[in-house]
Amino acid sequence: MTELLWNIIMGFISTGFVFAFLRLLKGPHLPDRVISLDLISVLAMGFIVTYAVRFNQPNFVDVAIIIALITFLGTVAFAYYLERRVG
Repeated sequence: MTELLWNIIMGFISTGFVFAFLRLLKGPHLPDRVISLDLISVLAMGFIVTYAVRFNQPNFVDVAIIIALITFLGTVAFAYYLERRVG
């Protein structure tokens, strides 16, 4: 039963990857693409943490934390860029 649950979780994350990637390709504006990249990074973190919990690999949680920090800095940099460009 738990194996089925892990497969369902991975399926949901994979489906989210597909939809976020489609939004990244389709656009139509730059903020839409940046938000889809943020979503892809969040889904990657979810995938990594799910894998770490499933296979008892706690070192992978550190990788997810590093991805979260880098993604946050990228989002802040993009917001700063938009503020300077528009204002």
